Amino acid sequence: MSGHTTKNKIAIIAGPVLALVVSIFFDLQPGNPKVTFMAGIALWMAVWWFTEAVHLAVTALVPFLFMPLLGIAEAKAVAQQYTDSIIFLFLGGFMIAFAIEKWGLHKRIALKVLSVVGSQPRNILLGVMLSTYLISNWISNTATTMMLIGAVLALISELHELMHEGQKKLAAALLLGLAFAATIGGMATPVGTPPNMFFFKEYNKAFPQNHDLNFLTWAKIGFPLSLTFLIICYFVLKTYYLKKNVVCNIERNYFKDTYKKLGVMPYEQKVILGIFIACVLLWFTRENIPFENFEIKGWKNLFSNPKYLDDASVAIAAALLLFLIPSKQNKGQAMLLWEDAQKIRYDIILMFGSGFALAYGFDVSGLSDWLASSLTFFKGVPLIVLILGICFIVTIISEFASNIASIQLCIPIMIAIQKDLNVHPLLLMMPATFAASLGFMLPVATAANTIVFGSKKIDIKDMFRIGIILDIAGILLISLFLYFYLS
Repeated sequence: MSGHTTKNKIAIIAGPVLALVVSIFFDLQPGNPKVTFMAGIALWMAVWWFTEAVHLAVTALVPFLFMPLLGIAEAKAVAQQYTDSIIFLFLGGFMIAFAIEKWGLHKRIALKVLSVVGSQPRNILLGVMLSTYLISNWISNTATTMMLIGAVLALISELHELMHEGQKKLAAALLLGLAFAATIGGMATPVGTPPNMFFFKEYNKAFPQNHDLNFLTWAKIGFPLSLTFLIICYFVLKTYYLKKNVVCNIERNYFKDTYKKLGVMPYEQKVILGIFIACVLLWFTRENIPFENFEIKGWKNLFSNPKYLDDASVAIAAALLLFLIPSKQNKGQAMLLWEDAQKIRYDIILMFGSGFALAYGFDVSGLSDWLASSLTFFKGVPLIVLILGICFIVTIISEFASNIASIQLCIPIMIAIQKDLNVHPLLLMMPATFAASLGFMLPVATAANTIVFGSKKIDIKDMFRIGIILDIAGILLISLFLYFYLS
């Protein structure tokens, strides 16, 4: 334990010391010390993020304190980055997740899928992964994993009594399938995972004139890409774990009978499901939907100031309804109480804010422009090689840092590179964003990995072996798909 403490102390000191060394001994842009100061802050945050010397939320406070102290930006301007509307999208999404979990809708969805896919181990794995994937499209990967792990562990316990051998292998396959499907499902929509939301906001802020990224355009790329990756992941897990000796003697109608025992869907679940579906539909239809010869106007045009509304408005409206609509089961109470919402991850909110502050600092200090002029060696590299390189680097970073931290560091650099390379920004920023979700090798790579690894039913060597295959497959899939789709 003392060694770990010593390592932490070294990492804690290393962050500010490296920042100080950069600030004193380097002059990245003569006449503009802000560039060097901002690089020092970014390096400091990178060291603390990668080593987790302090809690990620503590690292998130660094820009707010030091950007004003070093004359990069006013405290008021930096603080505004911590209250971006996307944070309210995250808040609303989590409140919907709490309501789904509180009233047991997640178990009903999972059992319904399992009752359809049957009782063979490979079909059960597919059922777990598919149900997780579909929920994770709309709710954070962490929340999805937390909601479903109880059902999956209960399922493993039931299967243990029904199997002759291979219980450990099936348990590991189901838990890894849960974690990996949650991560992959997050790729499909802008709200599926924090890196997507961060990129979505930063892209529209950096390139407002493009008008080529909204919920629907993302879905056209995200759904086929993530679904293909889910299929690859399923076959990798099935090949590794579910050999012929993994046999399951479950009655044909076991899951159907279990689902029937839930009875008729109660009023609360119907209301929450209705609000959830309405929320998804409103996200999809907020922006105008263009076709070849005509355009379907988005619902935002019904209002006098359509630009004032965004996806966060929808999420908060849905959450507000949950706090207002009364429950029949709990008389005198709403569907969701503030006590239920107190589980919100405020550390993630701070991390969001620090990412926006970091990106803002890159811009106002001139560090983005300096990076652009410093990365001219990319000019001669073929585009496909460049995309592969970006995906590889971001994937390696995301294995050791949180996904959101990885993309927070990389997006400003992608914007800087794009200015000098004269390629469409989506060709650089989207591969980086998708690659930020490719943390499959280590338990600390994603919260979903950490949650399932905590069950103590998975060997770290197995996670590493499968994870490295999925990382490589993901890098190749993302690079090739986006190269041919966008170029």
